[in-house]
Amino acid sequence: MNDILNQNNQIISVGELNRSAKYLLEKSYSNIKVEGEISNLSIPSSGHMYFTLKDSDAAIRCAMFKNANMRLNFSPKNGDKCIVTGNVSLYAPRGDFQLIASSMEPSGTGNLMLKFEQLKNKLAEEGLFDETKKLEIPNIPKHVAIITSGSTAAWQDVLTSIKRRAPSMKISLSEAIVQGDVASTTIIDALDRIHKYNDVSKKSLVDLILIVRGGGSIEDLWCFNDEFLAREISKTQIPIISGVGHEIDFTICDFVSDLRAPTPTAAAEIASNGYYNLNEKLQTFKNDLHDNISSLITNKKYIVNTKKAELKNPLTNLKEKIQKIDNIDLRLLQAQKNFLKEKALILNNLSSFLHELNPKKNIKELHLMLLNIKSKIELHTLSKLKFSKSYLTKLESNIKALDPLSILERGYSIVETEDGKIVKNSREIKTGQKLSTRFATGSASVKVIDKS
Repeated sequence: MNDILNQNNQIISVGELNRSAKYLLEKSYSNIKVEGEISNLSIPSSGHMYFTLKDSDAAIRCAMFKNANMRLNFSPKNGDKCIVTGNVSLYAPRGDFQLIASSMEPSGTGNLMLKFEQLKNKLAEEGLFDETKKLEIPNIPKHVAIITSGSTAAWQDVLTSIKRRAPSMKISLSEAIVQGDVASTTIIDALDRIHKYNDVSKKSLVDLILIVRGGGSIEDLWCFNDEFLAREISKTQIPIISGVGHEIDFTICDFVSDLRAPTPTAAAEIASNGYYNLNEKLQTFKNDLHDNISSLITNKKYIVNTKKAELKNPLTNLKEKIQKIDNIDLRLLQAQKNFLKEKALILNNLSSFLHELNPKKNIKELHLMLLNIKSKIELHTLSKLKFSKSYLTKLESNIKALDPLSILERGYSIVETEDGKIVKNSREIKTGQKLSTRFATGSASVKVIDKS
């Protein structure tokens, strides 16, 4: 081909010209690195990548085939400044000058990583990462402040996770920009707002801070590698959890915070873990309590049923008591008759004795004595009868008190469900439920309109 090109007077075809130029370009510019900004990015269904790499002076078309772009560890987009490694070539059919890319990396990553390691080592030597100085994360925080942008997915993820796992936890957003040159300053301002809130607030103090942001390139997350921000975090007396980026992303903010979470969602789960575990324990206690109460009710029902079987019919008991009272009454009457008979015999004997003696004085005294004895007998008899009647009345009252039907006669009623279960409190019924009410005489069907 060099011979063809050197022959100025020889006529060649367009195809031969393009092939000669392609040969020279590929030979002279192989495996070169070119830095520029991506534009006109296109990825068709074939998986190949076509774009323009430009700077302020010029632009070049680029192609990166599927087998090469599958090895990328990031997703390039229009506006990204990148370093592209590849071979300069010419697309002979159209004569397009282009760069065939074999690899690509974000521009400036190497320099940023060097700065990151230098700052990390500097702060580590000063003791900002010392584990003994880190604050303990509260098990059940009452008020959590989130430092992030309210428009990010990270804020929504954290909010959703905490509300699902710990709905009673108070959450506050301390707004900050989480990407760009001024982002670190706004994060410091967000920390300062939290401190001022705690200084003036008497209730609901913030007892945990979450600094969160979703994943991105090292440039996107660079604001979290700011030295001034790191020093502000280290001075904060409120425990801080850092949830920046993805699990593979590390920032200075992660190292200086009291705890690092791999993602914003993981940070929310750590903050709400105490509530979540407490809810699980409460549910376990609730289930155990329910089982114990159910077992106790079953045992009590068995005892009640056993005692119920042992109970006699109240009418039978009443008849036995009446019979007993009748027996007592008969014995009292017999005793009274015997007593009177005995006293009458004594009177007869005395009368005979007086008749024999016939002294008027003695007769008169004996007559008075007899009257007195008679009075005592009557009083004693009346007292005995009164006592017996009182005792019988008490027995009758006790018997009536034991009769379940007497309770209903006092105005009480028994409420039952349709399946015959007795209702003991309002928690056992529902609004609109049909019930049966039993009175001393008859029953009625009712419907629950309201309950308290």
